[in-house]
Amino acid sequence: MDTIFALASARGKAGVAVIRLSGPQAHDTVARMAPLPSLRHAGLRRLTWNGEVLDEAVVILFAAGASFTGEQSAELHLHGSTAVVGKVMQVLGGIAGLRGAEPGEFTRRALENGRLDLAQVEGLADLIDAETEAQRKQAMRVLSGALGQRVDLWRTQLIRAAALIEATIDFADEDVPVDVTPEVSALLERLLLELRLELDGAVAAERVRDGFEVAIVGAPNVGKSTLLNAFAGREAAITSEIAGTTRDVIEVRMDIDGLAVTFLDTAGLRTSDDVIENIGIERAMARAQQSDLRLFLVNGPDEQLMLEPGAGDLIVLAKDDLQERPGLSVSGKTGAGVAELLQEIATRLGERAAGAGLLIRERQRIAMQRAVLRLESALAGLARAGEMPELIAAELRDASQALQAMVGRIDAESLLDEIFASFCIGK
Repeated sequence: MDTIFALASARGKAGVAVIRLSGPQAHDTVARMAPLPSLRHAGLRRLTWNGEVLDEAVVILFAAGASFTGEQSAELHLHGSTAVVGKVMQVLGGIAGLRGAEPGEFTRRALENGRLDLAQVEGLADLIDAETEAQRKQAMRVLSGALGQRVDLWRTQLIRAAALIEATIDFADEDVPVDVTPEVSALLERLLLELRLELDGAVAAERVRDGFEVAIVGAPNVGKSTLLNAFAGREAAITSEIAGTTRDVIEVRMDIDGLAVTFLDTAGLRTSDDVIENIGIERAMARAQQSDLRLFLVNGPDEQLMLEPGAGDLIVLAKDDLQERPGLSVSGKTGAGVAELLQEIATRLGERAAGAGLLIRERQRIAMQRAVLRLESALAGLARAGEMPELIAAELRDASQALQAMVGRIDAESLLDEIFASFCIGK
């Protein structure tokens, strides 16, 4: 296997730049440039090549089996000059047996060497992309191997159930001393309950990862754009006394109590003869219906709404600066009630995020659904008198394979190129 190298820190001028090497020549390569420090100990070394001093750097070596990739590895912590980094990369690129790493290749080697499972790889990608505290926490849970540990527990129960069923196949021509159906049914029912709970948390986990959407909905000139600007703390949307100014959906992404939230300013909902405005109204209604939370901004408590509020939506009285309003009210112009409204939004979205599970990718959710369907089929077979045990055992094997696919132990090869393409070169 080639020894790979790459800049692992951000490009451009910085205080420190880190170049990583991984593969069978990693230590020998560093030895040609400087005296080697002890394994897993940092050593300040002068890097030289053909008698020329390249830089004074901190060097760290990792033994095979004790590194991120599982291979012999090294890190060079250089001064963060683009000229220094460029020269060291040029030297490394000229050494036989070394080549620049491809996107995500360090992490891919960690997967291939059993240092990470596929779910952890996806958790690592999410951690690198994390913008909010909730995203960081969720990614860390997955990166820690929590999903793989759950899968191992679930598979242990499946193996027990399958062993009992296959015992009836082995002794088909003899009297089986104990009817295994009650024990297998109880095992599968408990397992199904756990898997369904995890599936229920998949939507919330996806929202934490990708962000929630909150649509601000209301009639023209009710103050939607002004409220959006108050949320953003800048002129994100044009405000005007002319009704129908907002024609398209305007988005502002924010961090609300550690949650990624995108606020949508939509066209005012009304009946109009303007073809272009009607297109905006149709887009507003469609986008609002797809949002996680709708904030209805109204002029009065009895106002008729073109879109029916759903459970958990907010109805807020607008233009609190013009007159005192009872209940939840706000003024985007003066800022009155804005902080309280943001806190209410954060509370409602936080309650949904609290139910987030460990399934952070669509492929994981699909694999879990497949396992649930197979277990439901197996339970139905157990309930039918005379069902062939071979069919039930086959359903349990399929369920086990679906669970293993979630962490990449089988059927993962076709996913790898797509997953690792999203990683930066030095990871």
